[in-house]
Amino acid sequence: MTQKKIIITGGGAAGMMAAGRASEKGARVVLLEKMARTGRKIGISGKGRCNLTNSAELTDFLSHFGKNGRFLRQCFNHFFTNDLTSFFEERGLSLVRERGGRIFPKSGRALDVVKILNEWLVNGKVEIQLNSPVSKLLTKNGHISGVVCRGKTIPCKAVILATGGKSYPRTGSTGDGYRLASSLGHTLTPIRPALVPLVPEKKDLLTLAGLTLKNVNIRLIVNGRRRKTGFGELSFTDSGISGPVPLSMSGFIVDSLRQGDKISMAIDLKPALDDRQLAKRLIRDFEKRRGEPISSILRGLLPRQLVDLCLETCGISPDIDTHTFPAAKRKKLTAWLKNFQFALTGYRDFDEAIVTAGGVKLAEVDPRTMESKLVKGLFIAGELLDIQADTGGFNLQAAFSTGWLAGTEAAHALKK
Repeated sequence: MTQKKIIITGGGAAGMMAAGRASEKGARVVLLEKMARTGRKIGISGKGRCNLTNSAELTDFLSHFGKNGRFLRQCFNHFFTNDLTSFFEERGLSLVRERGGRIFPKSGRALDVVKILNEWLVNGKVEIQLNSPVSKLLTKNGHISGVVCRGKTIPCKAVILATGGKSYPRTGSTGDGYRLASSLGHTLTPIRPALVPLVPEKKDLLTLAGLTLKNVNIRLIVNGRRRKTGFGELSFTDSGISGPVPLSMSGFIVDSLRQGDKISMAIDLKPALDDRQLAKRLIRDFEKRRGEPISSILRGLLPRQLVDLCLETCGISPDIDTHTFPAAKRKKLTAWLKNFQFALTGYRDFDEAIVTAGGVKLAEVDPRTMESKLVKGLFIAGELLDIQADTGGFNLQAAFSTGWLAGTEAAHALKK
């Protein structure tokens, strides 16, 4: 006889929240996690600090998900930022808000978040089975009837599929959930890396690894036309271009590159000065520091790592006499400082992507319950859904919220 219990597949943000909530609502819950411990992806999120959520108002919050954000409106009406922060604060976790509305544990430790969630599940009598990958979902007459785990059939009345996407596969997110969902007829929007470092055409830019540019204007040029702009921080790494602004633009860039567009990134290194003001600044510096090498003078305008690249690109000799600096060279230098541009030809793989774009089509999931419209008793939550947002805590809030709603509604379904 099929037992009246809920099986949660995946012990990440969505899965743990779903399990704890369903147990709170009186359901018997079994959480199956393929790795040796739960919450591994939470533990490395936000560079180990865990950007839990964002303080943005609902409309602004949803805008960070693009057109698919409206799917989350009903979910967020049930469990949103204030609910999530209260959840953790009531369990002893102090939180702090940082620039851009980002909310972190005050301790700066993502593992404190994992600890609280695990304690909540244990206290709620959730049965946690580790090293337990689900290989198959079972149905009977269009309704979930069980799962196959490690070769054994486990009967149940409901399944919450929360296995995560394909990003950071070493944490267990290897795309299993996409296969499981599609095996029951769900349609998948093609998955691809998102919030992912970008690869420049010129490999000499990789020598800038470790350099971070702050308070710069960034423009995306697609097929010769400006398409997106951003202001903030950009970092050069030994594998590409990263930082908050490039990462937020990366979803658009990945899709553009996949369809064959030509993309360049242009950086205004001195956004506080217009061209005329910058030219006057250069003339004043040349006069004031006449006789000094231009590389030394440029250190007042640029990080050390960029000086040689600037001079080489502009065709300016490091030994040039700044007292008689040619006007044409000065114009070229001004233009470069306002438009440091390079082509982008690729992006890194899922190993370095923060989230996965694409996933289970939203039209096949009820936004009021997170239940599948194709299979009764199947609920889908978290990164498996075709929802992804900018950096800033938005994606993790979506995982917790969809998990909370799925757990609530799955427990209600059992009572019926």
